[in-house]
Amino acid sequence: MPLIRTLSSGKSSILKDEAFCELLGGVLPPDAELFTELFEQFNNSIKRADARITMNALNNVHGDWYEWLLAISAWNYYCETEEAHLAVLMPNVARFDVSRLYVQRLYDLVTDLKQKVLSSSSVQLITSNPDFVIIDNHLARNLIADPEPIGNINTGILSALGDKYSTFIDKCEFDDVVGYVSVKTSLRPDRRLQIPHEGSLMKALYAHLQTREWITRPRGLRYYAISAEISEPDKQALKTIATHSITTVFSLPQAAVDEVYKVNSLVEAKEAFRIILTSQG
Repeated sequence: MPLIRTLSSGKSSILKDEAFCELLGGVLPPDAELFTELFEQFNNSIKRADARITMNALNNVHGDWYEWLLAISAWNYYCETEEAHLAVLMPNVARFDVSRLYVQRLYDLVTDLKQKVLSSSSVQLITSNPDFVIIDNHLARNLIADPEPIGNINTGILSALGDKYSTFIDKCEFDDVVGYVSVKTSLRPDRRLQIPHEGSLMKALYAHLQTREWITRPRGLRYYAISAEISEPDKQALKTIATHSITTVFSLPQAAVDEVYKVNSLVEAKEAFRIILTSQG
């Protein structure tokens, strides 16, 4: 299976999904192997295949490789744990608006809010998609019968994982979207800012739906961050408030990010998903 393709411009480009499957040998790495070390091995193999590949190009595909390893781990945990919710990979917002997972009634409320913001001011309510959405156990198991864990890894499996979200379009009631997960291979200062901003915005939209639907006892929306490398300054920077929660005295202030997990191996991934996917009722 090729690792590199040559573009019409003559430049080399990494075939990220083919390379991922080929370099893994079609199977998951050992549970304790560090992802960062694994990616370094991948880098060396790709550089041997084509010395023109830059470090910047390699860093760009690390994010996808990391998400795929987490997506496979989350899927396998869901398959093996009857009470677990399902964490589903999301495409970027240019391809799909995460609010479309809600049933039409709720999606219309989000759309109405965005239109009213635009019509009443000179600003827009611009959202991004978290990397994963957490779907309630009951809905997931109603729509996906007899899920099988992933053993052999190929491009078809990666494509299926990336398309899993489409199963839930227009299917989620208010409590069926349990939470979200933001995933970064590392937390540079600019990335640290993006995560709590996104978490705060997702929780504000949830609170808007709660108000419009007159739901007095919501389950609550959880928002998590996962990274292969986390420092103490990273943890402190993510301990910020969800902005909407300080505008009312009727509820306690909420965190924009409920918890951040260091995940640099399949062992750590399974432990993180054990908490994220089974601790929310």
